[in-house]
Amino acid sequence: MSNKTAGEYSFRALLPVILTLAWPTMLDQLLQTAVQYIDTAMVGSLGTAATAAVGSTTTVNWLVGSTVSAIGVGFLAYISQARGAGLNEKARQASAQAVLAVLTVGILFTAVTLSLAGVIPRLMQVEGEIAKDASLYFFILYTPMLARTASIIFGTVLRAAGDTKTPMLVGLAVNTTNVVLNFLLIYPTRIWQVGRWEIFLPGAGLGVMGAAAASAIAFAVGGCLITVALWRHPEVSPRGQSLRPNREVLLPCLRVAAPNALQRFGTSLGYVVFAATVNSLGPIATAAHTIANTVESAFYVPGYGMQTAAATLAGNALGAGDTKRLRALARTVIAVEVTLMAVSGGLLFLLAPRAMLLFSKDAAVILLGATVLRMVALSEPFYGVSIVVEGMMQGMGRTVMPLVTNLIGMWAIRIVGTLLCTQLWHMGLVSAWACMILHNLMLFFTFTPYFLLRLRRIRRSEGAVREQTA
Repeated sequence: MSNKTAGEYSFRALLPVILTLAWPTMLDQLLQTAVQYIDTAMVGSLGTAATAAVGSTTTVNWLVGSTVSAIGVGFLAYISQARGAGLNEKARQASAQAVLAVLTVGILFTAVTLSLAGVIPRLMQVEGEIAKDASLYFFILYTPMLARTASIIFGTVLRAAGDTKTPMLVGLAVNTTNVVLNFLLIYPTRIWQVGRWEIFLPGAGLGVMGAAAASAIAFAVGGCLITVALWRHPEVSPRGQSLRPNREVLLPCLRVAAPNALQRFGTSLGYVVFAATVNSLGPIATAAHTIANTVESAFYVPGYGMQTAAATLAGNALGAGDTKRLRALARTVIAVEVTLMAVSGGLLFLLAPRAMLLFSKDAAVILLGATVLRMVALSEPFYGVSIVVEGMMQGMGRTVMPLVTNLIGMWAIRIVGTLLCTQLWHMGLVSAWACMILHNLMLFFTFTPYFLLRLRRIRRSEGAVREQTA
């Protein structure tokens, strides 16, 4: 091997490639998290009951969003591998099938979510006025489900083609729309005193419902923008392609997406049970849990930003048959991820009380939330590795093992452990988060050895092929 060829697989050569794909996704997720922070702070200013109404269905939102995202993973694996192999027409065909998937899934999920809006808060063990507000909030939020589905799946298609900037820009437009409408819809008309100046701020005074309407309109804007962006994209536009079901494209996508969808549905359903259990501990625990989840999400941005880049590049390398690049990519991504998440975890540990103070003035909520955040901060580097390793497996089309591992971890460790700790032994929210951390550590200690074993098998098979051709 020449020095030039060796240099192409070095840390210094791969790092810019990874970061070029990762930084727009990181920024997009950071912006989404910032808006989530603003939403939580604005709703939090209305009182603990308002925070509980919004937070009580958060995990159901995760369930719906992650299930739709899983469908996108099938297209990500297919398109990234097709482009790595130079099969650009196949990539365009997959883009057209993604349009079909958006129409089918979006309409189905709209019907399901809207019909269950009145039931979900009761299933989440929320009662009284909070349940009534939570139900209406959920209904409004899911009215533009078709647009939300387009944002998720079309964004994944663009990222699979190596375009992470367009989804970032669309996300920026969505978040800006959301924040502006929050100010106009949540609060009543008021006068804002800035020094000697008085600024007139119009407002609808809709409270929690205003927050829901702002998010719904923003989602609709995002769906329209991402659809136009995909249609005009020079490399993966579905223009001119048939929208009829194509078995040659859909079956490989489904083989990857189905296990991932089952995994995300199963784990997200676990989050619902987990949150319902937490809600049964009372409004203080519910508010602390909701706010802590919001705070924590910002510190996972490096992990999930790197996951998208890892999935795309792993698919490209596998599609091109470049197993040496795949191994080098794994070493580089994991090294960068551990560094980023160690820094992120350290910051979370230090800033936990101040971060909680942004969203609540309740001393009990702040103390409880800061405690669980500092607990989870210590596990950040381990969880970060499992995030990017899972991303690489998605790009390679390996989604069955993560399915099995995640379901066992979620239901055998997190759910059973939490039910025992909170319902039988009455140990409170801290014990529930301890079970969550054990689940995350379990993913690290299973994903990492499995992935290293896969790489070793790839290297052995590569060596066997060289021996046969020698």
